[in-house]
Amino acid sequence: MRTSRSLATLVAVAMCALMLFLGYLNKARCAGPPFDLFGRSMRFDEVKDATVCYSDIQQLWLGRGINLHQFPFVDGGITTAGNLTGGTVEYPVLGGVLMWVGALFAETDADFLLHTALLLAPFGLLTAWILGRVAGWHALWWSATPPLVLYAFLNWDLPVVAVTVAAIAIVGIERWPLRTRGVIAAALLAIGFGLKLYPGLFVLPLIAYVFTRGATSGGPTEQNRSRDTRGALAVAGTAVATVVAMNLPFAILGFEGWRASFTFQQNREADATSNSIWYWGLRPLMGGYQGHDVTSEYNDVVALASPALMLTAFAVAMWLGWRRYLRDGTYPWLPVAAAILCGFLLLHKVHSPQYTLWLLPLLVLLKIPWQLIATYLLADLSIGIGIFLWFDSTAGNSDPALPLTLVHIGVWGRALLLIVLFFVFLNSSERRASERHTHHGGRTVTVDEHTPHMRTEERTGT
Repeated sequence: MRTSRSLATLVAVAMCALMLFLGYLNKARCAGPPFDLFGRSMRFDEVKDATVCYSDIQQLWLGRGINLHQFPFVDGGITTAGNLTGGTVEYPVLGGVLMWVGALFAETDADFLLHTALLLAPFGLLTAWILGRVAGWHALWWSATPPLVLYAFLNWDLPVVAVTVAAIAIVGIERWPLRTRGVIAAALLAIGFGLKLYPGLFVLPLIAYVFTRGATSGGPTEQNRSRDTRGALAVAGTAVATVVAMNLPFAILGFEGWRASFTFQQNREADATSNSIWYWGLRPLMGGYQGHDVTSEYNDVVALASPALMLTAFAVAMWLGWRRYLRDGTYPWLPVAAAILCGFLLLHKVHSPQYTLWLLPLLVLLKIPWQLIATYLLADLSIGIGIFLWFDSTAGNSDPALPLTLVHIGVWGRALLLIVLFFVFLNSSERRASERHTHHGGRTVTVDEHTPHMRTEERTGT
């Protein structure tokens, strides 16, 4: 088993390296001479949508102080029109620092793209390595599928994925005390929150997992249901303290610039760039199909309905996880975290294409039918390509019929699959590379080489 796991990990890392290289080559088609006075590739606006080589990295070279090498947030702010100024970016503080580091020695957007790719790529490889160690050959769903080519360098998502996967892996190290694992994982998830917000959502089920004393064997006995309130508080306190420690220096040195990033996201509309069910579902009901602008009434509804429904989905996931704990004796923290992410992706006002990178490791780490994964990747491919072709068609450069079809397949295909995955995740179990399987009396007995107990699963399980 160890040899097989090592080989799977090696292949996963090697394939990830290849896909990251192809991903950079894809985005680099938009970058290069001639450049204008600001270091912007002059062909960028001409080809970014039609050839599907757009990246936020190249786009944000201008307009956020990145080309001027301004340290993020300290001298920034936001105008009454909603435009960020003075080095403030629309991402949490560590994301802003990553952008600044990538631009330190860059003079053009092509330099910035290359340097950022070199900065981000190790995080993609680290993710592949962890997934290979934990999930064996299933890690190829991460390393050998289209999302890495399409999205690895579309935005700054690889670091947050790596930190989140590392936190999940640490929780699974059963030879460490549960509180220790919980506190370290909480710190990592909080660091992820400083890159993109979604890892902060995973702290909620992690608290419940530590509170219920983690994985147990023998069913939901009274002993297994004992509570660890101090451990749960330690996990919550660590997450909060880490977030405060990251944000406080920026809030002190440049409060207006720091606050502006939150204001920007709060005011962001679910417009044509959002790829959300709100734009493609609710907007036509409130404003018709004529044009692509959104109305103030529509924005007001989304501003209330989106967070309300997300919080409802989170609560349902936590509650269903608690019911499973009462039945089985273990709170399914990772399945609940995955379901919470599905609720976020489905109901948030923005569903950027690269968010697939957030979901993909959970499809690897949890036992999900391969057919469901493949179908989701097809829907994602449809929106990942179709949305940029549609942007090109709205500029009058091409016929919108095919791009619009691809967008609808992607938006509604993903939406339906996220609803399905919400419940599939909640009934799933974690995948381990160290497991070997034997069969007894029509049932599959799973032996974990790192723990002395055995688990039984139905032969028809995934």
